[in-house]
Amino acid sequence: MKKTAAILLLAVIICCTNNSNKNRAFVPSSSGNLNNVTVIMPQKEWQGNLGDQVREALEEIYEGLPLDEPQFSIVYMNPKAFTGFARQNRNIIWFRKDSLEGFRMSQNQFARPQIVAKVIGLDSESQAFYFKENSLLIKQSISENERLEKLRRIKKAPTKEKSLTERFGISLTYPSAYKTVKDTTNFVWIQKEVRKGHLNIIAYTLPENALEGSFSSRILDIRDSIGKAHVPGRLKGTHLITERAFKPYFYKAKIDGKMSYLTKGTWEVANDYMAGPFVNYMVRDSIEKRWMVIEGFTFAPSASKRDYMFELNTIINTLEKID
Repeated sequence: MKKTAAILLLAVIICCTNNSNKNRAFVPSSSGNLNNVTVIMPQKEWQGNLGDQVREALEEIYEGLPLDEPQFSIVYMNPKAFTGFARQNRNIIWFRKDSLEGFRMSQNQFARPQIVAKVIGLDSESQAFYFKENSLLIKQSISENERLEKLRRIKKAPTKEKSLTERFGISLTYPSAYKTVKDTTNFVWIQKEVRKGHLNIIAYTLPENALEGSFSSRILDIRDSIGKAHVPGRLKGTHLITERAFKPYFYKAKIDGKMSYLTKGTWEVANDYMAGPFVNYMVRDSIEKRWMVIEGFTFAPSASKRDYMFELNTIINTLEKID
């Protein structure tokens, strides 16, 4: 529901912006790392209560990681420095002092793609009010903007592999850097090497009645059985399992218009010191009378995991059934 609202918001903004852009000069491409947000306000306010409220909202913990990481990384900027190339940052929250108080959001004002959220008030107290009232909308819009940007980057060099289509009749949009490392009866494993680690996507199907009973327990038990059968660890006799010490997050979701169960948590390897975050989608396919399971997991012990998991989530949400 939240994702749908953000998409509708961006659609309205795009429509309005495109109409006005017909008579406007060319705007350059935006820049910046994924999930970075530039915050513009005087240093005095940044070090005070207003800055605290902004940090609390934007640095909310990204769910499902073994160590806490913020949802967004903040880049603070003094208003005097907000000129030239600085205005090409992709996600901007601009606090301004003016008698015309309120909140306004625009797209592609200084660059493309870009979200500019303007929080306007006579003083920091008024600005804090308008920011708090609209913080959820701001975060949803930036998240959707980043998802679309990530997908744009992926599509620059998409894979030509057909293992998922040939095995399950589905497609995912993912970069050519991912390679199929295992393709066997009812199981496909795709992997991308990263610095001192790897990103992984696995796919398999389950019968329609597989989640009868306590679905949360069944999901974790199924993960463990699949790990034992198909995902070995580095040492003989070891395999992928679910870390049970930290309770996973469970949600209902939709992918490709189909009802799904979303699970976020931590995986580990039985009898070995390997672990990392995972995201698991079980998608109901009523036509084929099955559950299509797509999971992404990361192993990168010396690196931050947020952006890796963001990439896997973006890829998995491109799932489509091939007719």
